Amino acid sequence: MTWQLLSGYPCPLGSFLQSRTAGRSTSAPPRPRTPSATAPAPVPSRRTLLAVTAAAAVAAVTGAGTPVQAAPERYDDRRLRRIVDRMSLEEKVGQLFVMRVYGHSATAPDQADVDANLAEIGVRTAAELVARYHVGGIIYFTWAHNTRDPQQIADLSNGIQQAALAQPTPVPVLISTDQEHGIVCRVGEPATLLPGAMALGAGRSHADARRAAEIAGTELAALGIRQNYAPVADVNVNPANPVIGVRSFGSDPRAVAGLVAAQVKGYQRAGVAATSKHFPGHGDTAVDSHYGLPTITHTREQWEELDAPPFRSAIAAGIDSIMTAHIVVPALDPSEDPATLSRPILTGILRERLGYDGVVVTDALGMEGVRTKYGDERVPVLALKAGVDQLLNPPKLDVAWNAVLNAVRTGELTEARLDESILRILRLKAKLGLFRRAYVTRAGVERVVGSKAHLAQADRIAEATTTLLLNEGGLLPLRPSRHRSVLVVGADPASPSGTTGPPTTTLAAALRELGFTATALPTGTAPTTTKIDEAVAAAAGKDVVVVGTYNVTATSTQRTLVARLAATGVPVVTVAIRNPYDVAHLTGQRATLAAYSWTDVELRAAVRVLAGRAEPRGRLPVPVQSADDPDRVLYPVGYGLSYR
Repeated sequence: MTWQLLSGYPCPLGSFLQSRTAGRSTSAPPRPRTPSATAPAPVPSRRTLLAVTAAAAVAAVTGAGTPVQAAPERYDDRRLRRIVDRMSLEEKVGQLFVMRVYGHSATAPDQADVDANLAEIGVRTAAELVARYHVGGIIYFTWAHNTRDPQQIADLSNGIQQAALAQPTPVPVLISTDQEHGIVCRVGEPATLLPGAMALGAGRSHADARRAAEIAGTELAALGIRQNYAPVADVNVNPANPVIGVRSFGSDPRAVAGLVAAQVKGYQRAGVAATSKHFPGHGDTAVDSHYGLPTITHTREQWEELDAPPFRSAIAAGIDSIMTAHIVVPALDPSEDPATLSRPILTGILRERLGYDGVVVTDALGMEGVRTKYGDERVPVLALKAGVDQLLNPPKLDVAWNAVLNAVRTGELTEARLDESILRILRLKAKLGLFRRAYVTRAGVERVVGSKAHLAQADRIAEATTTLLLNEGGLLPLRPSRHRSVLVVGADPASPSGTTGPPTTTLAAALRELGFTATALPTGTAPTTTKIDEAVAAAAGKDVVVVGTYNVTATSTQRTLVARLAATGVPVVTVAIRNPYDVAHLTGQRATLAAYSWTDVELRAAVRVLAGRAEPRGRLPVPVQSADDPDRVLYPVGYGLSYR
């Protein structure tokens, strides 16, 4: 793909560099024009495991040709250093922060969002955020009303960039989001939604993982989002992990390493900065770092074998940024500081031992895991001292921003230390071409986001991920001639990514499209006795019952639902719409599929497998252990049935 300066778009930074000599000018560069809505622009098309040599996994992924990448910005370090030298201390501090902001517009958000911004940040709009704090990055969230629809997102991005390029030192903002796909997405339909990491792990295709990232990245770039907090590089070796789970590619470090590298290459093809997370590895915890501070008890040797390979792989593949984890790993840092604040981990291991010199970004600083040991005014300073470059989403920006500013003024942090991180951030912005082309166009959004080609490829990739775990008596595939009347019951968790759900409705609709008569009856994640009785009554006269299960545990009433339905004599098929571990807790069903997520693309693919329109090709990327005896594996890694 080619990248060029859009005709009619000024480049304030370019002229700024050319016209300034040593010293800081007090005059601001010309304010850039409002981006045209029609200006043309090219679009950037889980313990018993063997140690792994990550480089081999990388070679398996990256050996098939050189990726097409966006041409890097033509600013060398000398020019970038000039930008840093001309920044005020306040501007330098601002460049280190990536902040949330409420609203669909950079200058005219809804009043409720203005009120939220004033209450939480002390500014009214995104433009004011940039002007007051000189933030180097902004992160988009659905709950912050940043992602209503593609055209609105593009306009918001342009408005933010316009505000950034109108500053005394005009530096584009690096806009980011969590678009992992699967259960974590911020941009929903009509954008293309793709299988999540564990589904891709079940598909086992590096090519599909790479293509999924390329599609995701291309659509994000068209929206002005140039840093994605994906792929997850955590190895999920704990089935009880409450925060990673299906966000991980699996439990085999080598397999995870290969898929991580593949996705890094895919994002590179799209001109988007990938971010592997959560260093040094969040895959073996029973505590969610959003709400507590987890401790990982791996020895140094176990860390090298289990957790390190995907990060080594990402680095070898050229990862642009790495996100830290709010976890304690005593074997790596006896002080038991969270990794985000640990110099032995971030500088000693990540930078010095693994040789990584790219951008290091914290996980969100409002999470309890990083706030447990130190106060909010100490966290950003300690993170920078540990080796962090980007400070993500502090709970109170004024507290965090002033803490860093004061740390420099008192000598706890040197200005040279800030310059080191700012230079890394500017290198990344330059690599992405943001200094030459900060804006996006509405025409580009129309061509790329949710295109027919992307949607078709998402369906194709998803079909290869659905995993058949149980098929007693060859019940599957279902046929309208034998199983015409279908009852769909089960959990309807809130949509993870703006899909058209709820899951029972989506499953039933997909069955009807294939010639079945299907009725949906939601029973919830914790069905009551009344709801179970209702489902049993509704099963009378049906040819088959499909049950969508969600995170079933030993005490879950979803177990009672499945057992009661099976006792009716009507064949029961369960579809695990999140964790594949559900099957270990269920009895009575005749068939079980694992779909790994309840997004539409994976549910529709599961239905095509149920109906025989697609072959079940997915293989478990994690082991499923007995609910009664965790040392007994019911279904090993690589397990999966077929119809042939």
